[in-house]
Amino acid sequence: MECISVFDMLKIGVGPSSSHTLGPWRAAERFLKELRKEKSIDLINRIQVDLYGSLSLTGKGHATDLAVMLGLSGADPEYIPVESIDVIISAIKNKHEIFLGNEIIIPFNPETDIIFNRNFLPFHANGLTFTAFFENDSYSLTYYSIGGGFVVTEDENNRNEEIKCAFPYPIDKASELLTYCEQENKSISEIVFANECSMRSEEFVHSELMRIWDTMLECMYIGCHTEGILPGGLNVRRRAYDMHKNLIGVLPYDNPYSWLQIIRQTEVKFRQILKWVSCFALSVNEVNASLGRVVTAPTNGSAGVIPAVLMYYMVIENHEANEKQIKKFLMVAGEIGSIFKKGATISAAMGGCQAEIGVSSAMAAAALCEVMGGTPEQVLMAAEIAMEHHLGLTCDPIGGLVQVPCIERNTMGAIKAINAAELALETDAKNAKVPLDKVVNTMWETAKDMNSKYKETSEGGLAVGVNLTDC
Repeated sequence: MECISVFDMLKIGVGPSSSHTLGPWRAAERFLKELRKEKSIDLINRIQVDLYGSLSLTGKGHATDLAVMLGLSGADPEYIPVESIDVIISAIKNKHEIFLGNEIIIPFNPETDIIFNRNFLPFHANGLTFTAFFENDSYSLTYYSIGGGFVVTEDENNRNEEIKCAFPYPIDKASELLTYCEQENKSISEIVFANECSMRSEEFVHSELMRIWDTMLECMYIGCHTEGILPGGLNVRRRAYDMHKNLIGVLPYDNPYSWLQIIRQTEVKFRQILKWVSCFALSVNEVNASLGRVVTAPTNGSAGVIPAVLMYYMVIENHEANEKQIKKFLMVAGEIGSIFKKGATISAAMGGCQAEIGVSSAMAAAALCEVMGGTPEQVLMAAEIAMEHHLGLTCDPIGGLVQVPCIERNTMGAIKAINAAELALETDAKNAKVPLDKVVNTMWETAKDMNSKYKETSEGGLAVGVNLTDC
């Protein structure tokens, strides 16, 4: 049984895409690590990167080429100063050389050494192969970016079936999670916390959860205070800045936490609540579209849903909310995401946008339901309701960019999550007709039936219905 931590589902990284940016970046890091073990990095003459399938078809729009260059340069997506990205990329493109792993400078021309192959590898839609050339031989490895920043080789994926989970409460399905809650008389967040503490200290779990929240809050703050046009050629104007300016008023603040307190003092009529939630979601995904730092939740394309709903809880629903509620929220969200990853997919290249926005909405709905006092049964019901109304959602980014319709979809996912939590809280879960495990299975069957042109290839839907010249 595969152990997936909250910190696997909620990862700090750089946008615009977890599967097309963060995954390839991590794959490049892994290749360097393997290369150092098997070969002498000092003897490399050249590196070639082959992108396949969805990574090739929408790679330019998702900055896949930039990600592999940054990974091969030895930069870490979690900690690199985002302002350094342009400097590194410009140096590679202008000099036609790369400082491989911060160890050796070798020739590297992105135009010829990164190859976009339209064909799909049989194992997964997001495949990429790294090849290092030496004087008399070469060394190659193929990786697959399977969504949410997760990277595997084909052999690793096959071996996963044999891994025994070390968690005290191993969970593959929602029904198993519910059984543990009933047997131990614990909430979902308490079960998750026990699992996390079996691998890490309590202090580490607490500090990392708060580091995730601080990153989310800072991301929303940056997005709400940055105006202009998003990069990529669609000329999409940032909207969070203008929405925020109209909502916030004139009260003073000077940092993300004082900003949060000021928002608590603003008007909270229904229209304003809708606008605030949408503003929070837009802000995150506008930062994501600009190669900014976000929390993959569970993917970069859906990174705005969970922070928007948690921020809604903090500034609208419960002004007394503190670290305790924040950590509960994030742990429940992470667990629900892991159930979808194990039972279906969180990769849009495999399942369409239901695998990204749908899963993030289910994660946020469940988390909100718990911090608002829902029972474990109601929490799982909230997740089910949210996903049920995202089934079949396609992934059809215009120009291969994580902008249209991706950014707006985060606002829809956030609003649906809040609605799903409220519906679950007002329902006796014993009367539920569709258990969460059934909707997970249905989502996976829907994913398998979905035409590939609606799976992050930009070959169908809005991606072909709207021409770049229209933008």
